[in-house]
Amino acid sequence: MRKHRILRILKFVLLAALLLAVFSFVVMSLWNWLMPTLFSWHHITFWQALGLLVLSKILLGFRGGPGVSWSWRRRVMERWEHMTPEEREKFRQTMRDRCGPFSPPAAEPKA
Repeated sequence: MRKHRILRILKFVLLAALLLAVFSFVVMSLWNWLMPTLFSWHHITFWQALGLLVLSKILLGFRGGPGVSWSWRRRVMERWEHMTPEEREKFRQTMRDRCGPFSPPAAEPKA
């Protein structure tokens, strides 16, 4: 049982390393094909491509495919539908207190 689990973890680590190597090679190939021609930038190495992948994940997030970052909106809308008018007003007031008003302030008449 323990040996089987270790073997499964080892397979996962090897697969992850292989995928990372393939993605790094693809990034390096695309960069070296496009960037020197388009922008007169230098070619990059495999390790620099790996660094670009890691940096992009840090800056852009570790989430999955498209639409994942908007999944929170669906949950909020489902909760909103089940709220009573009093709960909705309380929610609006809480958001105003935290974030400020959502609509632009009314224009004051000039004297």
